[in-house]
Amino acid sequence: MDAPVVSRDGISVTDAVFTQLAAILASEGSDKMLRVAVLGGGCSGFQYKFDLETATNDDDVVIEKDGARVVVDSVSQPFLDGAIIDYKDELIGAHFAIDNPNATSSCGCGTSFSM
Repeated sequence: MDAPVVSRDGISVTDAVFTQLAAILASEGSDKMLRVAVLGGGCSGFQYKFDLETATNDDDVVIEKDGARVVVDSVSQPFLDGAIIDYKDELIGAHFAIDNPNATSSCGCGTSFSM
């Protein structure tokens, strides 16, 4: 995992995320941001959701570098306290990933976890 470069309210985002997000924004439009959320469900109890959005809420945590923004809603923030959001480009595929110290277990695909 890349070293975290930007942290706010206990959530860290690696340089790889901002690099990938800048590439996405070049084709999607620079007014968008990456929203990271934790939802109930998934095979382990909670699941991560990644979306491109254009608006923030007043209580969102906004982590920004060079105009690229990662946004976490206030409900998801406690679940991500101490977490590192990363982008991985591996043989099995490229994806956003979260190293979450609060997760006690996770599913094999890494998109679902329990606490």
